[in-house]
Amino acid sequence: MVLDAISCPPFGSFADLLSQTIEGIIEVVRTSRNVLIEKKSFAELSSYLDRLIPLLKELNQKDARDSEALKNLIEVLNHETKRAQELITECSEKNKFYLLMNCRLIAKRMQNITREIGQALCCIPLASLDISSGIEAEITQLVNSMHAAEFRAAVVEEQILERIELGIQERNVDRSYANNLLVSIAEAIGISTEQAVLKKEFEEFKKEIENERLRKDHAEAMQMEQIIALLERADAASTREDKEKKYFTIRKSLASHPFEPLEAFCCPITKEVMKDPVETPSGHTFERSAIEKWLAEKNFCPLTSTPLDTSMLRPNKTLRQSIEEWRDRNTMITIASMKSRLSSEEEGEVLDCLQELKELCEKREIHREWVVLEDHIPMLVNLLSAKSREIISRSLLVLHILAKDSDECKESIVKVDNAMESIVRSLGRRIGVGKLAVGLLLELAKSESIRDCIGEVQGCIFYLVNLTRSDDNQASRDARDVLKNLSFSDDNVIQMVKANYFKYLLQRLSSGSDDVKMRMAKTLGEMEFTDHNKSSLFEEGVLDSLLNLVSHGNLEMKMVAVKAILNLSSLTKNGQEMIRQGAVRPLLDILYCHTSQQNLCELVAETIVHLALSTIRQDSSEMELSLLESKDTRQLFSLINLTWPAVQQRLLQAFYTICQSPSATTVQELLNECCAVQILVQLCDNHEVRVNAVKLLCCLIEKCNEATITEHVGQKTVQTLLRIIEDSENEEEVASALGIIANLPMSTPVSNWLLEGDGLRIMLRFLRSKKPNGPCKDQLIENAVGALCHFTVPANRTSQQKAAEADVIPLLVQLLESGTSLTKRRAAISLSQLSESSSDLCRPIPKHRMCWCFPALPEAGCPVHRGICAVRTSFCLLEAGAVGLLVKVLGEPDPGACEASLDALLTLVEGDGLHGGSKVLDEERAIPSMIKLLGSSSPRLQEKILTSLEKIFQVPEIKQKHGPSAQMPLVDLTQRGSTQIKPLAGRILAQLNVLHEQPSYF
Repeated sequence: MVLDAISCPPFGSFADLLSQTIEGIIEVVRTSRNVLIEKKSFAELSSYLDRLIPLLKELNQKDARDSEALKNLIEVLNHETKRAQELITECSEKNKFYLLMNCRLIAKRMQNITREIGQALCCIPLASLDISSGIEAEITQLVNSMHAAEFRAAVVEEQILERIELGIQERNVDRSYANNLLVSIAEAIGISTEQAVLKKEFEEFKKEIENERLRKDHAEAMQMEQIIALLERADAASTREDKEKKYFTIRKSLASHPFEPLEAFCCPITKEVMKDPVETPSGHTFERSAIEKWLAEKNFCPLTSTPLDTSMLRPNKTLRQSIEEWRDRNTMITIASMKSRLSSEEEGEVLDCLQELKELCEKREIHREWVVLEDHIPMLVNLLSAKSREIISRSLLVLHILAKDSDECKESIVKVDNAMESIVRSLGRRIGVGKLAVGLLLELAKSESIRDCIGEVQGCIFYLVNLTRSDDNQASRDARDVLKNLSFSDDNVIQMVKANYFKYLLQRLSSGSDDVKMRMAKTLGEMEFTDHNKSSLFEEGVLDSLLNLVSHGNLEMKMVAVKAILNLSSLTKNGQEMIRQGAVRPLLDILYCHTSQQNLCELVAETIVHLALSTIRQDSSEMELSLLESKDTRQLFSLINLTWPAVQQRLLQAFYTICQSPSATTVQELLNECCAVQILVQLCDNHEVRVNAVKLLCCLIEKCNEATITEHVGQKTVQTLLRIIEDSENEEEVASALGIIANLPMSTPVSNWLLEGDGLRIMLRFLRSKKPNGPCKDQLIENAVGALCHFTVPANRTSQQKAAEADVIPLLVQLLESGTSLTKRRAAISLSQLSESSSDLCRPIPKHRMCWCFPALPEAGCPVHRGICAVRTSFCLLEAGAVGLLVKVLGEPDPGACEASLDALLTLVEGDGLHGGSKVLDEERAIPSMIKLLGSSSPRLQEKILTSLEKIFQVPEIKQKHGPSAQMPLVDLTQRGSTQIKPLAGRILAQLNVLHEQPSYF
């Protein structure tokens, strides 16, 4: 929106208020894009306010001072707009956790603002204000929409709040519940789920709550305290030190023996401590299950005999909380007392203690935390050296339970001296113990920091490889999973080779049952091999076995086989060999025959991307490797409109990659033959696949004929590309969108479309402000400068003028000095196109009349255009200081840059500018550079130089000065030049009087 409607207000304070209101609405619409939460609701509110602008603009032009209803509307609008801006400020600045917890209130505030404005709009006498019918209809529709509008928190936010309320209600203290909840909150508010980030955000949330308490908002602060207590259970929300402090503060206040339950804790019916106490109207409390069973047979209270039914029972939350606290305190005492029992010399005592410890750990997550805080882990690790196999087994089992889903616990286990060695030794014991040990090892391997050191423990890999061959399926699977997760360092690889693990995998893959083959292929698909191992496996003939599985009728078998091929194909050498061995055909057959199997097609398409990448880096000494035959190229591209977005994306990526390979030209021609441009233009509007569609379209446009481009790329496509350039964060996508525009035909319609789409501002803002520094930096600038060429076409003076007024010319001159060869070439093309218009735009020198005895002094003008020139009005290359830099570009090794620069310089010697322009070229030392280019390898450039020299040598002083230095290069061209070059060189030699007349053989 612009503020042109609020300039020159017609009536005093009313008009001022109206103008202020319009400004406020525009500000709300602008700033609402920056909110951190409830974006959809803010967008809806902004759209309502935005639709009011046309009405307010029209009212600003009318005398509406006497309308009380209108004054009331403007006052309400002004007030509610300020409220909206306050809400936006809060939602842009406050802590994200805090905002999510208050999302319902935020939605309610937006709804109140909307309803207040809608109510005020109802009272306007639209008919009496002489408002246009279109705006009147729009306002009527807007009022109905605002009255019906219902703002609610997003579904994800509502689900999170419901889980929080449930956790508070049920007093859920499980760490996993809080962890999952914290991750869900992080994802909903758009922050990282890394522990440090979550910790920081949570601490800021607590500070925000403290601020609320200081502002006397006690009700909200109390509610938030409950939320904090729930979330503090999460690992990221509190440190080990915090948990220890909280735990030992309670535990130190306890006795050494468990407390007896209070009489009130026991159910009068069962005489046992209650778990779910419920209260009757008479004030007596029973265990829910017990009283419900009683009332199923009798309809009165067992204590008072008064009539009673189950609908009259109410949960006794206070008593339940007291019972839970009693149980927790006794459990703390019990866990603390286990240290002496675990160190007992009596095997039976130790086994009983381990069984009790196992049951406690399985019962509740908080118990596992207390066991760790009581430092039982070192004792459990020490028991792995016991003589009793049963003690070792139970110790492994408890350690496994403790380690599950807790990185903190895993690290506590590994920190114990010789812990890993003790666990590895257990791998070599009888299968029952080994099975438990490998299960614990698999759990520990889920932590990246621990995974790296597992394979370094002596004997670990040998034990694991032996277990993979075990008859116990679970132990065998767990061992393979541990191996799969190991860090593939050189030492680990050496150990696996010594244990014949890879050979074992390949043997089972080729000769095992279908179930074994599937397991082996799955392992090959999921293991993180080094490049060396991928190469070694491939040399062992693994591809043949995998391709046999690909042809299997079982879809799951195909899936694991393709995943293994995908894993191995990421190595360039393997990818090239796969192409040579014919792996492409069965992969394509899967795509053609299983289009309904999304996951399978995604894996195949990703494999094809790997194979395409392998064709880019080919050894020049070998025969050129091509991924697709002509028929396959057409058939595979035809799938793009018939498959899933994820598959589309990968196929587009594969085609883009092939267009960077040695076979690029052939593939580009084939794709252009099968109407690829038309399909890709449509996909540029598809957000899911847009990036790769734009990149591939850019490749094809470069080789596409002008008729095809004109047929399929219209104004809508240009607008889409401009939107991508302005909004996308993907540098490759932006560079490609710019490249497409740069390669569009240089025509008036295209330049007009770009002007209408605000393309000039976008390009200039991009070149001046973004200053890209990524890997696409050069490509971005090259293509942006290429796109600018559309604003300088000579046939469209309007676009030329707008470009000059936007100071494009100084920017182009600057790029002649600092850009790449392609940037310089495109900058020179634009300057050349602008310079073509200079002679028409140059102002004549005014003739001043003076006294007859004092003749008028001649006014200095442009030596080329013989008038008054300026950069912005006549686009003069001399005034812009471009000539010297263009001459410098003539020395570039790129013939294209030289030719574009030459074209720009030759605009100075067109028509009446020949004499003056030639002198300018002489002064800037352009002519020696041109003569030097006669030795260029480009016949096209040579021909242009000869044509220009023939013209310039028409100026006697230029001919006399530079003719001698041109003679030898010209003679050489008459001997070695092409059939087009020889006659031109001969004519100039005749012009220089070296030859009396042009010999007939020229």
